[in-house]
Parts: sequence; C-alpha cells; structure tokens
Amino acid sequence: MKCINKIVKCAAALILSGFAMISFGSAQGFSGKLFATGGVSQIEGAGGGGLAPWALITGYGTENQIGGSAFTTIVSLDDYRLISTGAAVGVYDRVEISFAQHAFDTRDIGTALGLGRGYTFKQNIVGAKVKLVGDAIYDQDRWLPQIALGVQHKRSDNGDVLAALGIPHASGTEVYLTASKLFIDQRLLLNAGVRLTKANQLGILGFGGPLNDKAKPEFEGSLAFLVRRNLAIGVEARTKRDNLGFKEGAAYDAFVAWFPSKNASFTLAYVDLGRIVIPGSQRGVYASLQLSF
Repeated sequence: MKCINKIVKCAAALILSGFAMISFGSAQGFSGKLFATGGVSQIEGAGGGGLAPWALITGYGTENQIGGSAFTTIVSLDDYRLISTGAAVGVYDRVEISFAQHAFDTRDIGTALGLGRGYTFKQNIVGAKVKLVGDAIYDQDRWLPQIALGVQHKRSDNGDVLAALGIPHASGTEVYLTASKLFIDQRLLLNAGVRLTKANQLGILGFGGPLNDKAKPEFEGSLAFLVRRNLAIGVEARTKRDNLGFKEGAAYDAFVAWFPSKNASFTLAYVDLGRIVIPGSQRGVYASLQLSF
C-alpha cells in the first residue's frame, strides 16, 4: 500500500511540475503541434480517444517542448454514473505520464446489490506511455504508423467489498501496445491497439474472478475524421474480459469533439458499455471537457 501511495504521489508531482514548466515556459514557444493532434483524454487518463488510448502523446509539446492536459468526464448510463477526472504531461513528444480517478455511482442498483443506494466504487489510475517508433504527423510518405507502449496501474478503494463479492484482486496493472496513423490530406486518423488485462469493467470492479484470473489480450481501436479544422467525429470500440460469470460485452461509442481553441476541447458521445452486473447493456451519454497546453 505504501509503495502504491508513493507511485501516486510521484506521478502527481511529475504532472504538477510539468504544468509548472508549461506555465513559465512561454518563451520556448509551447503549443508546437498541429491543431487537435493531441486528441482528447481517454477515460483512464491517457491521451487519445474516450475509450482507447492513441500512440500520440498528450498535449501540444514538440520534441523539445513539454505539453499537458487536464480533463473531467461524466458518463451517465441507464443505471449508473461514472465521473473521471485527471491530468497528463507529455515530455518531448516521447513520454506521457498520466493520473486519473474514477467514481462509479451505483445509484439505485446499489440497494439491489445490498450495498446501499448510491454506493460508489472508486479507483486511482497511474499511467505511462512511450513512443517507440514512427511519427503520425511527419511520416506522411510512409505507411509506418506511430507506435507506443503504455502501462496503467489501477487500484480500487473498495477492496473489502470486492473481496466479499468474490473478486480476488483490488488492483492490477495493464500493458497496451497501440498504433496510430494520421492521413492529413484525408483528415483521417486510424488507431488500433491490444491491451493485456484481467480487469472487470475497466478495473472499477477489480481484477480477475471465478471464470478467469489470468491477463489476456483485448482489442481497442478508434476512427476519427476531421470535418473541419476544429471539429472531429468518430467511433470507437473496446473489448472486455468476462471473469465474473456473465458476459460483459464490448464497449462502443460514437463521438463529436469540438476544439474551440488549441487549449480546450469538448467531447459529446453516445456510449454503450455493455453489461454491468445486471442484465442488459448500459447505454448513455459521455461528456468531457479537456484543457490542453
């Protein structure tokens, strides 16, 4: 527990120091990347789409600059509500460090599960991403995409409840490999990745279960089209583990992202997160505000 707390504090310190460097570094010409290429904030804190991280590094810092982003996302579903907040720093367009917190409100379902109305599952997510090869912006004459390797460590604050539900782990570490290809002339971005995970509902309901306690690969991907310079539309998909005796199903969304300036974006999406404990898919609205530098 002390080790995890140190990791969280270290990540937060790095993010805050990165924002401090951004705030006092205007003389170095920050905001060097193309408009909207920082993407939005993925629900677990990484730069990319709402559901799937991209290989691009968050923020607008170029190879000799530092960029960053901070976000708040609300996902209102049929029977639940998820609030995710966080921030990330991109260092020299090579390394990204992120932190996010989830608050998953069970609303009336909490009563049915014997947890109490509005019982909230909480988790902290510390992430890192490294660009391995390729450049999504400058490699327009090559088919090689930008490829990045990422890791996200997640820890629930509800370990006792998860154990009572038969879920063996309150924390877990996921590793993902993602590739992003930007076609500037066609105003199109394609992204595909694979994540090694044993998370239940993105880790909100812990890791592993009676059907499986081993990490296995899952797919995640995005397609985004820039309608105009400050407006993008797209779709995403992400498969999930089935560890708890019922099929979670894949998660999908269709989104619109508006960038009124380089420093702000608003994302609105229709989202289907599949089954979450009770029968039937959980569908609803995803809304996110991001500030970028």
